[in-house]
Amino acid sequence: MLIDGFTVGAQLLNFVILVWLMKRFLYQPVLGAIAAREEKIATELADAATTQAQAKQQQDTFEQKNQAFDEQRADMLQQARDTAKAEGERLQAQAREAADAASTALAKALRADEQRLRMDLTRHTQQQVFHITRRVLGDLASAGLEQRVCEVFVQRLQAMTGAVRDTLAHALKAATTAEPALLRSAFALPAAQQAAVQTALDEAFGQSIPLKFETAPALVCGIELSAQGQKLTWSMSDYLTTLSSGLPEARLGQNGSA
Repeated sequence: MLIDGFTVGAQLLNFVILVWLMKRFLYQPVLGAIAAREEKIATELADAATTQAQAKQQQDTFEQKNQAFDEQRADMLQQARDTAKAEGERLQAQAREAADAASTALAKALRADEQRLRMDLTRHTQQQVFHITRRVLGDLASAGLEQRVCEVFVQRLQAMTGAVRDTLAHALKAATTAEPALLRSAFALPAAQQAAVQTALDEAFGQSIPLKFETAPALVCGIELSAQGQKLTWSMSDYLTTLSSGLPEARLGQNGSA
């Protein structure tokens, strides 16, 4: 087979021209389109990576916030539990204190009521005893007994000393005929007893003392000398009154110290 050089050359030239034409009008645009497409894809991939990174960052931020919220919620719940526990303990302690105070107040009130009842019972019993004693002494009183009381009174008058005697002496010495000293007794004293009392007064205070005698049935087994507001009394009734007024205080003191 013979090779035609012209034909080969023409075909080679045509091929070169075709290649140049394809490169000039087809291959370059295709390559440009491919490059542009690759650049677009790369850009989109970069954007996707950036978006993914942002999404990952937002997810991490959300997870961190969610974790912080969970931790904060747990802290708040724990604080609420601690506060509720402390408040419950405080209320329990306050309730116990209130109960103890109420119990103490009740016990104190009961003791006071018991003490008051005992005092009332004691006072009532004493009043009955003293009332009966006064009645018995009143029934036993007689003129002879009053005379003996008068003798004891004279002995006490003669034995007086100190400030009490000075005060009584001043009052008796100030007595006058218009306003004499007064001697009262449950029974009328015989003239001899009156004279004995008068003599004892005059000798005890060194001058004649104006004296008036009266009867006072309320003075059970007793005698009373008064002048210018000053009194000297000796009677069983006074002993009973002193005992009656003294025993409740003594009883109260014993109850208070118990």
